Amino acid sequence: MEQALSAFLLSFPALFSIINPLGGAIIFHEVTSEQGTTQRQALARRVALYSFLVMMSALLAGTYILNFFGISMNALRIAGGLVVSVRAYEMLNAPDNTTKRKQKDAEPVNAASEEDLAGYAFFPLTLPFTTGPGTIAVTISLATGRPDNISAAWIFYAADGLAVLANAALVWTCYSASERMIRVLGHSGQVVVSRIAAFLLLGIGVQIAITGLVPVLHAALTG
Repeated sequence: MEQALSAFLLSFPALFSIINPLGGAIIFHEVTSEQGTTQRQALARRVALYSFLVMMSALLAGTYILNFFGISMNALRIAGGLVVSVRAYEMLNAPDNTTKRKQKDAEPVNAASEEDLAGYAFFPLTLPFTTGPGTIAVTISLATGRPDNISAAWIFYAADGLAVLANAALVWTCYSASERMIRVLGHSGQVVVSRIAAFLLLGIGVQIAITGLVPVLHAALTG
C-alpha cells in the first residue's frame, strides 16, 4: 500500500501539472465557443477518453519502445527530468506564453463547421493540446520507475494507471464545466493556477532527473 501511494503521489501531480486541465478548460471553451453546451460536453468526454488512451499507451508500451532503440531507463529519466524542468521554468516565467501556444495549437477548431468539429477531438484537442509530447515524455519517464519484482510491478502500474485515470477524469470534469470556470477564474485566476502548477512541475522534474542521475554517478564512481 505504501508503494502504491508513493507511486500515485508522484505520478498524479506530475501529469496534472503538465496537462493543466484548469488552464486548458479556459482555452477549450474559447475554441469551442460557437458550439452548443451539449456538443461541448460530448467533445469533453471524447477528449478525456483519448487522453486516457494516449497516457496509458505511453505508460505500458513506452519503456519497451525505448528498449527497442537501446535507450536506457536512467538516460530517459535524466532527459525527461531536464525537459520537464525546463518546461516548468518557462511556465514560471512566462505563463501567458504557454496559454498562447496552446491557443495556437487549437486554432483549426475555430474554423471547423459543427459537423466537422468531432473530427478534431483527437487532433488537435487531444494531441497536441491536452496530452502533447510533454505529457507523453513525462508518462514514459514515470514508467521507468517500474520495480523488477512482478507483484510490485503490478502495484506500480495500478497506482500509475489510477493517476492517469484521475487526470483524464479531471480533463472531462474541467472541460465540461469550462463555461462556469470562465466566470469564476478569469484571466488572473488562470495565471495563478499556471504558476502553482509550474512550481510543482519544476520540483517533480528535478526529482525525476535525480532518480536517473544517482545510479549513473554511483556506477561511475564505483566502477
